[in-house]
Amino acid sequence: MQQRKLWKDGPDVGAIGLGCMSFAGPYGKVDEAQAHRILAAALDHGVTHLDTAVLYGGGVSESYIGSFIRDNGNRFTIATKAGIVTKPERRFDNTAAYLRDSVEASLKRLGLDHIELFYLHRRQQEIPIEEVMGTLVKLKEEGKIGAIGLSEIAPYTLRRAAAVHPVAAVQNEYSLWTRLPELGLLQACAELETSFVAFSPVGRGIFSNRMPVIEELGENDFRRSNPRFAEPNYSLNKALVSKFNDYATSQGMSPATMANAWVLSRGENIISIPGTKSPEHLAENAKAGDIVLTEAQLAEIERLLPVGFAFGDRYSDRQSNGPERYC
Repeated sequence: MQQRKLWKDGPDVGAIGLGCMSFAGPYGKVDEAQAHRILAAALDHGVTHLDTAVLYGGGVSESYIGSFIRDNGNRFTIATKAGIVTKPERRFDNTAAYLRDSVEASLKRLGLDHIELFYLHRRQQEIPIEEVMGTLVKLKEEGKIGAIGLSEIAPYTLRRAAAVHPVAAVQNEYSLWTRLPELGLLQACAELETSFVAFSPVGRGIFSNRMPVIEELGENDFRRSNPRFAEPNYSLNKALVSKFNDYATSQGMSPATMANAWVLSRGENIISIPGTKSPEHLAENAKAGDIVLTEAQLAEIERLLPVGFAFGDRYSDRQSNGPERYC
């Protein structure tokens, strides 16, 4: 597994990390024993960066990680996030009191005295990002967090935040069918020496040997209300992606492996954090950390899936509430 800096002057981690939303989140939940099997497999395959959030099961994902490292020691570099509140209704909270309480609660669930990377999960637009950064800087100065990250933001927010304090990492969706970050965000990260952490790099499961079957998804699965998985978009997307999946197989890779390798090819400051509910799929994702795609392979991928190929928005109107739009 190739190693990359999680942030400038930060720890080295495997270029493929593990997104832990799949433990308890909008794709359903696994039990603690299965989560522990996945975490053990992560270590076996050189996956040393875990990404979780308060949102994922209301802390369940963090608790699963905490119980694992309590029993096995902590060999991971862990990031978590806060800023999204779901009760009594979904909203965003960037107040100093909320963020401080969230950090303290995450530390307890994880069984740690220090969170290495802490992200603001979503912006509360009423509070200037400069004020929010001030809160996070205080938490860093107190030793509760080691570095500051931002999620689902626009380049202008990154630049404003970085004027207050260096932003270690930005986490946004990035994959072969979601390439919006190429329109300014990747460039801003490179300019400011900020790492870019890509979530949903396998397109919420479409870049796989077995594409999601909508009828088999859980009642509350995020994809049931996502435009790209709604007809007629989904059939059109599957027809295009199947050609990529066949090409990956012809190159001796699973589609997930090639999709992750493509994400890593986009910059040395990029880390990919696919999620999974199975150790077998984790192994496929992790293989990408040992692969450098050739120029010929990259050209063929671009031919098969040109930028903007996907049918449907990446989020529904409801799901679009939160991520900053800038194009």
